[in-house]
Amino acid sequence: MDAQNSIHKNLEQLVTKHFSTDYQKPIAQHTQDAFDAVKQQVSTSLAGDHPLIFDSCCGTAMSTGIIAQQNSHALVVGIDRSAARLSKEYNKSMPKNVLLVQAECSDFWSLAVAEGWKLDKHFILYPNPYPKSKHLKRRWHGHPAFPLLFSLGGSLILRSNWSVYVEEFCMALEFGLKSRPVEKLNQKPIMKVVEPKTPLTLFEKKYQESGQSLYQCEFRL
Repeated sequence: MDAQNSIHKNLEQLVTKHFSTDYQKPIAQHTQDAFDAVKQQVSTSLAGDHPLIFDSCCGTAMSTGIIAQQNSHALVVGIDRSAARLSKEYNKSMPKNVLLVQAECSDFWSLAVAEGWKLDKHFILYPNPYPKSKHLKRRWHGHPAFPLLFSLGGSLILRSNWSVYVEEFCMALEFGLKSRPVEKLNQKPIMKVVEPKTPLTLFEKKYQESGQSLYQCEFRL
C-alpha cells in the first residue's frame, strides 16, 4: 500500500471510539518504576507552582535540554522508551530543571493523569508518522491513549515533516473536543509551517538543512 496522501477516511470513527472508552492498558513495570522514581520531585515542583512540561518521545533529549533552557522556571520531563537514546554522552550536561525517564509514553501519561498532574506545555516532536494508510492506529492520534492528552492539558506542540500527519492530528483534536467538551473554546488547533532558529532535535536540523518544510500543530487543551 502506498503512502497516505490525505486525511484517513476512518479518522473520526477511530478517535470517537477512543473517547468513548477508558484507557485500561496494563502499565509496564519499567514505566511504573520510572514514574515512582520521579513522582515525589514532580509533585513537589507542582506544589511550588512551578510549571510542568513534558517532552514526549524525546529521543536523545536534545530537545529536552533546549526546552529547559528556554523555560528555566519550569520542570521539564523528557520521556523516551529507549535507554540507548537517553544515554547519549551530551545528556550529562543537562540543565538542572530536567528529568529524563525511560518509559513508555502512553503508560507514563496514564500514571500522570491518575496522579492529577497538569501540564503547562507538552511537546511531541517528530514521531514516526507511519505513512501507510493501514498504520493509522500506530499514530498518536489513532492510539487509544490519545484522550490522555486532553486530561494532561497544557499547550500541545506537535511537529513533523509530513503535512498529512500534522493536519490529521489537528483534526483529531477537533474530534476529541466534540467528544469531550470541557469548555466552550473559540479557537481551533492551528497548523502552520515553522522555521525554527534553533533546531530542537537532530531530525529537525536534518530536515531544515535538506530544505524540507516543517509543520506544527499547536493547541491549548
